[in-house]
Amino acid sequence: MSETSPRLFIVSPHFDDAVFSCGALLASHPDAAVCTVFAAPPAHEMHTEWDARSGFSGAREAVHARTIEDNDALATLDAIPVRMPFCDGQYLDSPSITKLAAALEEIIYGSTANTLLMPVGLFHSDHELVSDACCEVLPRLAHLAWFGYEEAIHRRQPGVVDARLDELARRGIVATPAHPDAQHAIDPARQAILKRDAVNAYASQLRAFGPHGCDDVFAPERYWQLNMTHTPACHVKK
Repeated sequence: MSETSPRLFIVSPHFDDAVFSCGALLASHPDAAVCTVFAAPPAHEMHTEWDARSGFSGAREAVHARTIEDNDALATLDAIPVRMPFCDGQYLDSPSITKLAAALEEIIYGSTANTLLMPVGLFHSDHELVSDACCEVLPRLAHLAWFGYEEAIHRRQPGVVDARLDELARRGIVATPAHPDAQHAIDPARQAILKRDAVNAYASQLRAFGPHGCDDVFAPERYWQLNMTHTPACHVKK
C-alpha cells in the first residue's frame, strides 16, 4: 500500500460492530481491514440467552454462523477480515486489558494501516474492554491517525457518549469531532445501499435485536479524532 493510498484499520469488538457503526465509511475505503476482537468460540460448548435470541442452539454454532455472516458483509464492502482468538464476555473467558492491548499492538504494527479506528467504548462491557485496550496502544503508536467511532445502537443510551469522552479526557486523550477522509469518492445513494446490504448480512443479530432494534445503524455515523494531550496521572485499570 503506497503512502498516497492509506489503509484504514477498524477495531471491531464483535462481528457486526464495524459495519453497523462504520459501514458507510467502509464503502468509501475499499481494502480496509476490519479486525474483530471476539471472534473465537469458547473452549467448551455453552448456551447463552443472546445466542438463543439469535437463533442458535449453542455457542459453537453461533460463532461459526456469525463468521460466515461477517465474511458476506465485509465482502459487500470490499473489506478484509482480520480475526483475533478471544471470546466475548458472554462466554466468560475475556482477556485482560494488558493481554488484549499487546495482541492489538502487534497486529496493528504489522499492518499497512496509517488510520486507525477504535470503538469509543459505549455501554457494553466488551466494547469498554476493547476501547480500554486501544487506549493503552494509542500512545505507543501515536504516529497513526486515531479516530473513535460511536457504536451504533449503544450510543442511544442516555449520557453514555459524554461520560466516555470525559473518561478519555482523564486519560489524557482529547476527542475532537471529525470524519476520516474518504479514500474514494462514492455516490451517497450507492454508499447507503452498500451499507444496508452489508448490515442485512448479519441476519442473526437483526433477529436478536428485534424489528426496530437496529434502526440506529442507519443514522449518520459519528467519529472523533483522538490525540494525546499529556501523560495521565493514573494508568488504565488492569
